[in-house]
Amino acid sequence: MRDFKGLQLVIFDLDGTLADSGRDITNALNHAITIYGFKPIAVEDTIKMVGEGITRLVEKIVGNNNAAIKGAALERFIKYYSEHLTDFTRPYPGVVTTLEALGGYKKAVISNKRESLSKKLLDQLGLMRYFDMVLGSDSAPEKKPSPAPIKKVLETLAIEPDRALIVGDSDVDIQAGKAAGLLTVAATYGFRKRETLGDADFLIDNMGELLILIQDAG
Repeated sequence: MRDFKGLQLVIFDLDGTLADSGRDITNALNHAITIYGFKPIAVEDTIKMVGEGITRLVEKIVGNNNAAIKGAALERFIKYYSEHLTDFTRPYPGVVTTLEALGGYKKAVISNKRESLSKKLLDQLGLMRYFDMVLGSDSAPEKKPSPAPIKKVLETLAIEPDRALIVGDSDVDIQAGKAAGLLTVAATYGFRKRETLGDADFLIDNMGELLILIQDAG
């Protein structure tokens, strides 16, 4: 197995990896769907569905058959969520100290949340200053699990795949990373259960363990 020697770039997922955002996403989702007669969704159910982007999240509840409701619900979600991004959302424990300690590395965020919302969320949490690039679902021709956004980051920052790794909490992140030729690190503390993350090269139970992995390799 490859190790972290020669590492130049660390790519992070956002929701469920850097930020514990489940409650705010749930609140926005319920604001969007309950007006149309759908039952409210619990946080623990929302986080099982997050990861494929906002449009897909709304589709999973509303379905594909009623385009008018889907479009209106999506609009309600985006408007509400953009105004309530960090009511309850906070960085996971160890995120800030880890980002500080990784000051010598290039760092990027690739989210399946829209780029504008991703940047706004990071800015409101005080994390934006740590990153050289932030991409969202609309930043590349395809979103994760496609390797397209990863390849865009690598090309822009002029870094080879074997000098980079991706940290994420879902199989979507791991699939994208492997397809792009990166080392993959799965965060077990996020939105997915540990048993779904077995394809990753490494597992971490908290963000501080990422720092240990990287420093030990140095």
